[in-house]
This record gives sequence, C-alpha cells and structure tokens, in this order.
Amino acid sequence: MDVSDKSGEATKITIQEPKADTKGKGIAAGALTAPVVVAAKAAQRPRKGWKKGAAIFDLTLRLSAIAAGFAATSLMATTDQILPFFTQFFQFHAQYTDLPTFLSFMIVNAITSGYLVLSLPFSIVCIVRARAAGPRLLLIILDSVMMALTTSAASASAAIVYLAHNGNSISNWNAFCQQFNNYCQQVSNAVVASFLAAALLLSLVVLSAFALRKMK
Repeated sequence: MDVSDKSGEATKITIQEPKADTKGKGIAAGALTAPVVVAAKAAQRPRKGWKKGAAIFDLTLRLSAIAAGFAATSLMATTDQILPFFTQFFQFHAQYTDLPTFLSFMIVNAITSGYLVLSLPFSIVCIVRARAAGPRLLLIILDSVMMALTTSAASASAAIVYLAHNGNSISNWNAFCQQFNNYCQQVSNAVVASFLAAALLLSLVVLSAFALRKMK
C-alpha cells in the first residue's frame, strides 16, 4: 500500500497477510480429537463405577456372613440345658459336646467366621483397585472352599436336629426335644444361621465370578 504525505512524497507501507501455518491445523485437530478422548473417558467411568459398586457390595455381604457365622458359632457353643428333675444316679444334662456332629459344626463355623474376618482386607483392596483380578481370584477359591465346609456341617447338623425333633423308630432314636426343648431350639437357630452364612458365601462366589468375567 502507498500513502502520500503533505510533501507529496509517497511512503510505502507493507502489510503482511496472516500465514496459514500448521498451528491452526493443530488447534483444529485438537478440537476434533478432544471430544473423542472425553467420550472415551466418559464411557470408561460407568464401567469402573460398576466394578467399584460390586466390590462395595462384596464387602457388605462379607460383613453379613461374618455376623451369621459368629451367631451360629456362639449359639452352638452356649447350647446347654439341665432338666429340673434327676434321680439318685443320673442327672439329665444336654450340651453340644455330647454329639460329635455338633462339635464339628461349631469348629467349622468358627473357622469360616475367622476366614471371613481375614478376607476383609482383600475385599477392601478390590474397592480401591477395581480392576485388580488377583485378589478376586483368590477370594473366589477360598470362598468356595468355605462354602462347601459350612454347607456340609450345617446339613449334617440339620439331620441330627430332625431326628431330635421327630425320632426314628427303626434306629431306636428317641425324640428327646420334648424334654430338652430349649436345647433343641437353640441348636435349630444355630443351624439356620449357618445355612444363612453358606448362602451369603454362595452369593460372594457368584458375585466374584461375574466381576472376573466382566474384566475380560
């Protein structure tokens, strides 16, 4: 551009046009790729949140199973009844150690409760690290073992409780719950609590297996 001043001399002023450099392209490219990255992150958040929610539910189930296991153990360990009448040579006294099945029931439920307490740190690790597969795999194996032990102990004790309530004339097993009613009632409550703990362990196994499947 030429501009004339008062003296009549022409002064040349050069105006440079803006260059179409690659910065604009970089900005445009960044503007195009940014929504894609944000969309990918937004798609990953719900999945990660679901895994964290499953881990929190796992911890809740473990706490419930601990309560049920300790209830079964304490109920069976405190089962004791002495009848108010006795003879010169006999005193009618019933306790859980009189039957080996009830003794093993108490031991198994105590072991299961102790294991569930020790498994709490691993469950917390699964909450903090939602994508950690190692702790989940370890828990699903040990949960399966404890579920099998608890179910077998509860089933064997349930059979004894049934005979105690109804008897069996073929095997000359008398129904002694008519006399030791408090004893039988407490043992029955312990068996119910043990079955509840076994059901919660089964839920933990299913939940862990489902979470591991979703990680693939």
